[in-house]
Amino acid sequence: MQWIDIGVNLTDKAFAEDREAVLQRGWDAGISHMLLTTTSLEHAPDVFRLCHADPQRLFATAGMHPHSARDWQADSQAQLRQLAADPAVRAIGECGLDFNRDFSPRPKQIRALEEQLEIAVELDLPVFLHERDADDTLIGILQDYRDRLPAAVVHCFTAGREALYAYLDLDLHIGITGWICDERRGQHLHPLVKDIPCGRLMIETDAPWLLPRSLSPKPKSRRNEPAFITEVGRVLADCRNESMADLAAHTSATARDFFRL
Repeated sequence: MQWIDIGVNLTDKAFAEDREAVLQRGWDAGISHMLLTTTSLEHAPDVFRLCHADPQRLFATAGMHPHSARDWQADSQAQLRQLAADPAVRAIGECGLDFNRDFSPRPKQIRALEEQLEIAVELDLPVFLHERDADDTLIGILQDYRDRLPAAVVHCFTAGREALYAYLDLDLHIGITGWICDERRGQHLHPLVKDIPCGRLMIETDAPWLLPRSLSPKPKSRRNEPAFITEVGRVLADCRNESMADLAAHTSATARDFFRL
């Protein structure tokens, strides 16, 4: 049974002391590939260096998170175009909209997203999307780009039924994290994930964030890591009434196709 973790923040300072051990535990848990998430243009080279050290198993996104969209400048598109030429890069992102925290003004989030979508179209790369409390706006923007994009995934999906169906109607992929393991805020996902067709579903940890609350025992650090993808898989498979082996097989096949691994 092999998994592909499509969202790992491996350059986060939480992994500074034991990054190699974290990777090894992930491989030992059955992960075959990891997609390392880039959230700013500035830190992309750090992500790429990790990928270059293990180019058969580690791949990357390239883009700017909506939290950092205030830093998107007139030359950012050109910078991203150059970064995306790195052989490790398999998607543009993490980009999108976050109207929950609004760390960047919404007009700047929209501009940064649209200019990153233009790069994805130009380079024929899929898109790794972030969305919080912004599904209506995101859907409206994507409708103008979807026919020209090869693919797009709404990573760490946490929204409701209406948003899910709208994303699926746009032929988007859906990424599920340990949010589904959270009895306080993830219960609404349990019936919804049955409606995500095979070929549209992928799995991720978003480590070091979103430690599965159903994990037992939990690490004292409360830090999530790729090895815990098996717990996300266990809960997701149970919600979908399928075996973990079947879930691992079809989500991994989908990820290989999506990211051209």
